[in-house]
This record gives sequence, C-alpha cells and structure tokens, in this order.
Amino acid sequence: MEKSTGFYFRIIHRYLGFYLVGIMAVYAISGIAMIFRNDDTFKIISEVETTLPLDLDESAIGKALKIKRLTVERVEGDQLIFKEGTYNQATGKTVYLKKELPYILDKMEHLHKATTNSPIYWLNIFFGISLLFFVISSFWMFLPHTSVFKKGIYFTLAGILMTLLILFV
Repeated sequence: MEKSTGFYFRIIHRYLGFYLVGIMAVYAISGIAMIFRNDDTFKIISEVETTLPLDLDESAIGKALKIKRLTVERVEGDQLIFKEGTYNQATGKTVYLKKELPYILDKMEHLHKATTNSPIYWLNIFFGISLLFFVISSFWMFLPHTSVFKKGIYFTLAGILMTLLILFV
C-alpha cells in the first residue's frame, strides 16, 4: 500500500516536534524575557567599584562601562553623576550599578539573538526552517473533508488576520 504525502508529513512533524522540544522551550522562555530587556525585571543588580582613566567624557564612560545610552544627569565638582552611578574625573574612581541577567537566562538570550558572528548561527537557521515546516505540515495533520480541518482553516484565517493587524496597525 502506497503511503500518502500527509502520512510522511505527520511522521516528520511528530518526531521533529519531539526533537525540538528543548530548543523551543529555550526560545519561548528567552523570547518572553526579552520583552522585559529595557527594564530590570529579571536582572541581578550589583554595585561595582572600579577606576577608569581620568577626564573621560560621557560617551567614553559609557563605552568603558558597557552602559548603552549613558547620560550624565549632573556635575558636582569633579564628580559626574549618571543614572547608574558616579565617575570622578580627577581620580577616575567610578561606582555604578551593574545589571545582568542570571547566567542561564543570559545564555538563552544570546542563543536567541545569535547572528552570523556566532558559531551556532546555523542552529537559528535550522530552527527557523523547522518552524516553517511545522506551519506547512500542520495542514496535512487532518484530512481536508473532516470538520477538524475545516475549523482549523477558520482558526488559520483568524490567526493570519490578527498577524496582519499587529504588523500594520
């Protein structure tokens, strides 16, 4: 007996889904965490005391401390005061708050944001292609004449409409 295309799609869909459970969980968790990346929701805050070169301007301080968009709020004598801490232009003494994600969440987020500079960028490509396969193969999960398939088409159309509204409104 000859097997249908749907038969093979269902098998690949099933086992690829099982295979990718771990990475899907990583992307789901890191995706949710990345929504809060502009605030301190998941970050661990620690005070750091260091010495920087003397007479730095605000962009050089930000670059040295790896603080994006650092802005000096006020100056008191030799002391530059910014949101995260202080820098003394005469002594170089700097005290600031460092905000970091917990180790495992940081690793998840770096995987999620991998670029071609990362040695594992191929994983993101494979995962993206796998997700596209899930999209396509889901239409072979049920026979077209069944009520489940017909209801699935309505949900598909509603999901596409919602996506278009989110993208363009």
